[in-house]
Amino acid sequence: MTDENRVSAGWLKLASSLSHVARPQATEAGTYVNLPLERGSTVVFPSLDAMQQTGRKRYEHVSIYGAMGSPTQHELEKAIATIEGGTDTQIVCSGLAACTTPLLAFLKAGDHCLLADNVYGPTRRFAENMLKRFGVEISYFPPCADAATITALMRPNTRVVFTESPGSHTFEVQDVAMLAEIAHAHGALLFFDNTWGFGIFAPFKHGVDVSIQALTKYPAGHSDVIAGAVTVADTRLWHTLRDAAIQMGQVAGPDECWLTLRGLRTMGVRLAQQAKSALHIAKWLQTRPEVARVLHPALPECPGHTYWKRDFTGAGSLFGVVLKADYTVQDMQRMIDALKMYGIGASWGGYESLILPTTGGIPRSSESPVQDGPAFRLQIGLESPDDLIADLEQGLQLLTSK
Repeated sequence: MTDENRVSAGWLKLASSLSHVARPQATEAGTYVNLPLERGSTVVFPSLDAMQQTGRKRYEHVSIYGAMGSPTQHELEKAIATIEGGTDTQIVCSGLAACTTPLLAFLKAGDHCLLADNVYGPTRRFAENMLKRFGVEISYFPPCADAATITALMRPNTRVVFTESPGSHTFEVQDVAMLAEIAHAHGALLFFDNTWGFGIFAPFKHGVDVSIQALTKYPAGHSDVIAGAVTVADTRLWHTLRDAAIQMGQVAGPDECWLTLRGLRTMGVRLAQQAKSALHIAKWLQTRPEVARVLHPALPECPGHTYWKRDFTGAGSLFGVVLKADYTVQDMQRMIDALKMYGIGASWGGYESLILPTTGGIPRSSESPVQDGPAFRLQIGLESPDDLIADLEQGLQLLTSK
């Protein structure tokens, strides 16, 4: 299988499932293809007994009160759990909430949380501020650390190991199964931010306990939704997570859930094309004299490439670029400002291409693969890859014409 086919294969395998999951069953009277959008806050019942009976079903997908989830949210939760290979999903208001909700649910004062050094910046900020203020100990491990290094960093009070693979700024791919084995041997849970690999990485087959997704990215796919999801495959964990979500009022609006369900239908074909274009552009960038390094998990030079090849069925649309140290951050900024096809924005996973500087974007405790020169990341959308390359070419030329 060629590299181009490999990066898109997993997405195409999803196409049939995405077209049929969480769809209404046809009836004799006829049925619309899509689920109806149901908005509401108060749920009324025919009797007090009926309300009380339903109120005891908070771990099921039933309508109790609007702040505990709508019928549209419940259908999205079933769809996400199916794609992730889990049993239960909690939809929350944002991708960041998907990171923070389980941390609050499973950690308490006196516990220790060990995080990968390349985690999403706001996750790190939450750990350093909120969790520390609540009495949780925080430390970090190098993303490419071996088993001995990870084991040495575990403490008697370590309750959660939190990782993100690949990192959304530096793109190291980690040995998730190894992390799970070490975490479980020390009585800890493994949390995994699976936003980049949603649909092409099966978290629970690799020992993950809690899988996190920013639905804003690939599933919604049109840069008009903020939502997140937390998925588990264990009833005990589900009860803890669900209770915490209810107690914190974590819920997503029905409109956001409906839009995400609609976006899911085309996620497979969208990402198959975007993944193929991203790899094509990444390989072109490797030929450029201005570029020191391209950080794309499907390229052998990317840290942890062997784990990507072993564990992932495809690749995402986001990757990093490190310029040669001859250039300054100001040079890179001039190049970025000159681009016409790429929006300058912090998100990714939508249909449009974006660029974002990553130099110094996330504090690091260990060595980073983007520290040698000015760096940026590219989100490749559905535009023609030839047009995107032509735009990058004219931008890169500005680096040598100062």
